[in-house]
Amino acid sequence: MRNKISTKDLIQKRFSEEKAQEILAQADEEIKEIKWGGKRAGAGRKPKGELLQFNRRLTEKENRFIDYARAHNINYDDLMQG
Repeated sequence: MRNKISTKDLIQKRFSEEKAQEILAQADEEIKEIKWGGKRAGAGRKPKGELLQFNRRLTEKENRFIDYARAHNINYDDLMQG
């Protein structure tokens, strides 16, 4: 079974203590600059408070009927029974 060697161990073996610390500090700075997660373009989540928009692909006549039926509380089940 092989021993696992980390990148940090390799840097410390290969370079002097001062140079190794400099390399590791620079790597830490670069890692901090990377943006992890969060709201990204195309991530699929809307920001909080932004309302979703629903599209109804209907003819104008169908759209008017639905609006009328909602305004007058028409029960669709009763209409379809007859």
